[in-house]
Amino acid sequence: MDSTAATPQTPATPEVPMAVSDQQNTALLDDTLTFLTASTPANSGPQGIVEIERWAAVLAATDRPGLAKIKQELGQLSELLSDPKSPAHDIAEILASLGAETAKVAEEAGGDYNGPLTNLSKLLLKAGNSLSR
Repeated sequence: MDSTAATPQTPATPEVPMAVSDQQNTALLDDTLTFLTASTPANSGPQGIVEIERWAAVLAATDRPGLAKIKQELGQLSELLSDPKSPAHDIAEILASLGAETAKVAEEAGGDYNGPLTNLSKLLLKAGNSLSR
């Protein structure tokens, strides 16, 4: 490649919201539950960031009301996990708040989502509790 060749650029993220099917929502929820069940909060930073990015993309695509706080806290959690010097207590607080907000969403969710979202809420609270010790 010579010095005058154009540098390849990463394509910009499209502004059009992606469509997310129930099957994709269920798969993401299952993946997140598996991740939280299998890993400890102390060593989950890099994979946790990947999960957060996946959730942020899905939540950005929804027009469902009541998710603004979850979206905001996911962004804060991502920032905290990106910095190895972030205090565990700060991460624990965000996880606990996300757990509480997820419980609210679970109460309103119908059908097949209530149980898994309730489980997700409990796992987020558990992860927050284990970090705050």
